[in-house]
Amino acid sequence: MKNIKIDLKNTNVTDKEIVKYAEEVKRIHEDLHKRAGNKKDFVGWLELPNNYDKKEFDKIKKAAEKIKKDSEILIVIGIGGSYLGARAVIEALNSTFYNLQSDRKTPLILYAGNNLSTNYINDLIEIIGNKDFSINVISKSGTTTEPAIAFRIFREMIENKYGIKEARKRIYVTTDSKKGALKTLAKEEKYTTFVIPDNIGGRYSVLTAVGLLPIATAGIDIDKLIKGAQNAQEQYSDKNVKYNECYKYAVVRNILYKNKKDIEILVTYEPKLHYLIEWWKQLFGESEGKDKKGIYPSGVEFTTDLHSLGQYIQDGRRNLFETVINIEKINSEIKINMEE
Repeated sequence: MKNIKIDLKNTNVTDKEIVKYAEEVKRIHEDLHKRAGNKKDFVGWLELPNNYDKKEFDKIKKAAEKIKKDSEILIVIGIGGSYLGARAVIEALNSTFYNLQSDRKTPLILYAGNNLSTNYINDLIEIIGNKDFSINVISKSGTTTEPAIAFRIFREMIENKYGIKEARKRIYVTTDSKKGALKTLAKEEKYTTFVIPDNIGGRYSVLTAVGLLPIATAGIDIDKLIKGAQNAQEQYSDKNVKYNECYKYAVVRNILYKNKKDIEILVTYEPKLHYLIEWWKQLFGESEGKDKKGIYPSGVEFTTDLHSLGQYIQDGRRNLFETVINIEKINSEIKINMEE
């Protein structure tokens, strides 16, 4: 696995400044890892790649195979962390035009419950038409407004198409292990149900059934995905900030924030990473947005946004900093013949 490298040469932050935070980073690291085993705390994501439910994982793979066989479309119903992580992975690892490929061997992955637009819902219903489809509704409580409305609409649609008995085989629920309106309904209707672990918050849940079922259904190898996460867990578990790129990034953000840089812009040059930025915005927005302080997370796609926001980024207020995702080796290249 290629490791992430962080290039700080344009930040004006020196290694000497970073090392000053070594003891504080070590203390925070140790505190987090002490709490990782506490199911009442929300830091289960720290050890998730090596501490996941293997039976649940196999169940996810079997459900994904069934959906591939009997459905042309999977409707993923969820909002925030209940769909952003999965969509980020699916769009990053598949073809840019994955959903339009006529020779696609896996279902269309479409999304609902992430807005309240009647136009969007009706357009989605039109796309489904007479095609065979399944639903994966993702919600810890089952009462979040947008997914609850979407699920009501598409549950009625799937029951009308297949009948209640067959519809039950096409509805997949990802929810709380013990409680909530959706958990109660799933139990009553005997829907195939997956668990959102109690100690993992929504924005960290992409490596649970929340993300893995849609990702596997899209044809992505989730064994390799977990393996990559395991490698990352090992690589970035060093408490010494000198050797941990993730901690360096955290420290530099903190230093820049103290220097009045309170907006971070995440930059990608790859349109396929659009939803990685959207997921990152939620991850950082919900983590930072507390106690009337924090860095505001924003995102742009270059070179497109250079022709809109570029002027402000270059010559506007100097209260921002850019973090650029640089992919060293892309999947394909185009060579342009230069005329003499």
